[in-house]
Amino acid sequence: MSKRKMTATEVLKQAVSESGLAFIELERRTGVKRQCVMRFMRGETSLRLDIADRLMAALGVRVQLGPIPPVEKARKPRARAAKIPSCKK
Repeated sequence: MSKRKMTATEVLKQAVSESGLAFIELERRTGVKRQCVMRFMRGETSLRLDIADRLMAALGVRVQLGPIPPVEKARKPRARAAKIPSCKK
């Protein structure tokens, strides 16, 4: 059974939830506005990396970055040749 790796966003959201800290306390500790954290937690917005760094430091979270396999681009369907009406009678 393969274990799916969590994204940095998922890790951070989980850490905020599990911390039990009120958003006002996170704001006090990090300087990140609680409204910003609330919108992030609801999935309405993403965070700049510097803001995510401050939250992760306050929550004791470390994210390991590394190469990921490239995503295959969806192939565009080939355009079909237009049928030109024949001039033969």
